[in-house]
Amino acid sequence: MLVSDFDFPLPPELIAQYPPAERAASRMLHLQGELLRDTVFGELPALLRASDLLVFNDTRVLPARLFGRRSGSRAQRLSPANPASRDFLHGRVEVLLTRRLPGEEQRWQALVRPGRKIMPGERLYFEAPDGSGGLLLEAEVLERGEFGERTLRFLPVPDFFARLETLGHIPLPPYIDRADTPEDRTRYQTVYARDPGSVAAPTAGLHFTEEILGQLREKGVETAAVTLHVGLGTFAPIRTEVVEEHKIHTEWYQIPEDTAEKITRAKREGRRVVAVGTTTVRTLEYAARKCAEQGQGQDQDQDQDQLPHVSQPRANMGHPSDAPIITAHSGEADIFIYPGYRFRVVDAMLTNFHLPKSTLLMLVSAFAGRERILAAYEHAVRERYRFFSYGDCMFIE
Repeated sequence: MLVSDFDFPLPPELIAQYPPAERAASRMLHLQGELLRDTVFGELPALLRASDLLVFNDTRVLPARLFGRRSGSRAQRLSPANPASRDFLHGRVEVLLTRRLPGEEQRWQALVRPGRKIMPGERLYFEAPDGSGGLLLEAEVLERGEFGERTLRFLPVPDFFARLETLGHIPLPPYIDRADTPEDRTRYQTVYARDPGSVAAPTAGLHFTEEILGQLREKGVETAAVTLHVGLGTFAPIRTEVVEEHKIHTEWYQIPEDTAEKITRAKREGRRVVAVGTTTVRTLEYAARKCAEQGQGQDQDQDQDQLPHVSQPRANMGHPSDAPIITAHSGEADIFIYPGYRFRVVDAMLTNFHLPKSTLLMLVSAFAGRERILAAYEHAVRERYRFFSYGDCMFIE
């Protein structure tokens, strides 16, 4: 498949720059088979069945964008005749923390700008935002990667995440063409966010309010949570022309014991598992594959997740006796879902509208069919839906 097969025209004014006045005020496009229906997010509880299991991603977004300065100790020297040399070598640096690495130390993968000037051995300093000049965090560049990636090690401090909260900015996506505001600290965060670690929000969850959650409980809809810390695997651009040649980054995830039991029970009973967001979809599907590989599932003989490309979706239509078994565990997920994928767990999903030629658009195309999704997007553009992180949503079943 070609990446260009997942392109679509989008007027720039439809890219939402701010959240709606109220979380649940978003519009919602309901896609059911060949049927498209314009509705609002507040109708979601009515569309769900009392027998459904609704699964959220409870990750919490970190204030992962840092602004500091570099020591210049490992930078390429500029000409002494250039009076700007000293300021440049010790100039401003922008760091986006993308993934914490395992271990006791605060080692992180990060995107750094200006990337070409910052070499291993360089020191980065992050000072208090009150202008006092107090140094709150200091990092050493350990390794250099592709596309501006670096591995950083922060010097030990007793309250790293508290200092990060003081220094950091909410990492709004690049298509939101403005600086972050105090409002983004709450609005670019789901109301059920619990476990800090993401550099981007699981945006389908941004529409939920405590009132909507209460309506779901009253209806009897069962809920569960997984954790996937959103990193480069979610928003990194595809740099290949062929879909199958793209390699996705890994992202840490966790399946709690009660969630594993609820999912396994729901699949055995033939009830729907409804995923809130593509991050939840990827977590559930990767977990099912992982458990099957370890001999814990019922479909070990079905070892080809990615089937030859077809234009129509491959739904999880197996008999309840063949349902996957998911156990509590954690690990690193690197699943890349595109058309031809056979879904094992997810039966319906709530999702926002995604960027052209993105892995997330490919995922929803795998679920509902590429032609059907592109037709839905064409309808959304025509009806002036708001797109991307702070935009409107789709319910696909």
